[in-house]
Amino acid sequence: MEGQERDPKLKFKSLKEKCSPPSMKAIKNMGFKYMTEIQSAVLPRALDGDDIVATAKTGSGKTLAFLIPVVETVVKSEPNESTGTLCIIISPTRELAIQTYTVLQDIISFHGCITSSLVIGGENKKKQSMELSKGVHIVVATPGRLFDHMRTKEFDYRNVNCLVLDEADKIFQYGFEEDLKQIVNRLPKNRQTMLFSATLSERTEALIKSAMKDDFREINTSEDNIKATVDGLKQGYMVCETEYRMWWLHKMLKKTQNQKVMVFFSSCKSVVFHYEFFTRHCNASVLCIHGKMSQIDRSATMRNFYNAEKIALFCTDLAARGLDIPAVDWIVQFDPPSDTNEYIHRVGRTARGLGTVGNAVLLLRSEENGFIDHLKEAKIYLDKYESWDKYHNLQPKLEAAMQDPELRKMAEEAFEGYIRALEVRKLKHIFNVISMDMNKVAKSFGLEKAPEVDIHTGFSKKHRPRKRIAAILAAKTEDSNKRIKS
Repeated sequence: MEGQERDPKLKFKSLKEKCSPPSMKAIKNMGFKYMTEIQSAVLPRALDGDDIVATAKTGSGKTLAFLIPVVETVVKSEPNESTGTLCIIISPTRELAIQTYTVLQDIISFHGCITSSLVIGGENKKKQSMELSKGVHIVVATPGRLFDHMRTKEFDYRNVNCLVLDEADKIFQYGFEEDLKQIVNRLPKNRQTMLFSATLSERTEALIKSAMKDDFREINTSEDNIKATVDGLKQGYMVCETEYRMWWLHKMLKKTQNQKVMVFFSSCKSVVFHYEFFTRHCNASVLCIHGKMSQIDRSATMRNFYNAEKIALFCTDLAARGLDIPAVDWIVQFDPPSDTNEYIHRVGRTARGLGTVGNAVLLLRSEENGFIDHLKEAKIYLDKYESWDKYHNLQPKLEAAMQDPELRKMAEEAFEGYIRALEVRKLKHIFNVISMDMNKVAKSFGLEKAPEVDIHTGFSKKHRPRKRIAAILAAKTEDSNKRIKS
């Protein structure tokens, strides 16, 4: 394994023999002096042209680890007007692509001749096509929009000699697997490829085999750590009775009102409802972002959150990946993540970089306690927060909110979104939709009783009541067995 005995205090100036003077000047101008662990492991190899597969904890500084070699690849190519695109960086989300592109502008700020373009969905496709037709040297893109342009004559990618796949595991999770295969197959074979990810899966392993040279360098800066998350992160969990979940969130927002907070929900509709309730009825300082928003609104929200000193951002996992937002004090997981990987990526929005600190709290219903043991298996250890169970009575505000037909409809849609998100969870023994008390869940959205929601369990409707009873009996049997064993 590469990178075992690295000096964690390696200085960027040690790269001056491998980096051009304009790049070194830009790095200094950006205020960077010492490399992070992933940077000191990747940069010497990547600057030599090696193929790289790097896994590291999120927030480790990998963006700079691939952008510097990308820029140096262009410098070495000595491009002219007819060269076309030389390097492509692929990101899973528009927000991450925008952020990467922004950092790239800083690195090329002293390179007068290097051109770049941002190619993402939600933006003017014709304008992008015109930029690409000029032969920009570096393209930062999302997979779907990039592949759209690759099927046109305007985009000349015949001379691409460097490909970066950032957050590779998430590219698959967002449904871009086929697009990515097509992109990799169309690009020149004789190129440098760098793949970065916080986690590896079977699909990323298959991508490595198809996209990388046989002698690629594998770098894992987390290999020998006993924790899966960074040291500066203080993380805990709170068990809350289902119907009081919003009461708990109200307390949490009050507790952190002078800090920067990210609150994660499992569905877009839940983000919308909670945002509307807390801004209209609790006078809370809140922003929201989710996948149903336009790209213009999403970008504006992220800019506002980036620049704010104290505010809460309600979001879906769209915002969980890669975004380097300064000084996020708290990560609040109001709805639990789908698995340990998602947990790691969510909490990775805080305590980013050397010497930084952050806080994270996971809210669980009493029935979901088993998720803590699941996290322990992945070397994620959480403290239990016992003293957070005294809440302000939110019921009058909820009852007042439900008098508004528009907000009531939002609550019903949020309830359905919450159930639908739980339905697709793999950990059925922890997130058991069938045995849930639906009326208590409804109360957690301010509703008096549960709206009609057809639970998609793979059974016909007439069999679902029987399956619900079977699930409840199974849960009781399991509890009885545990008591007997103990």
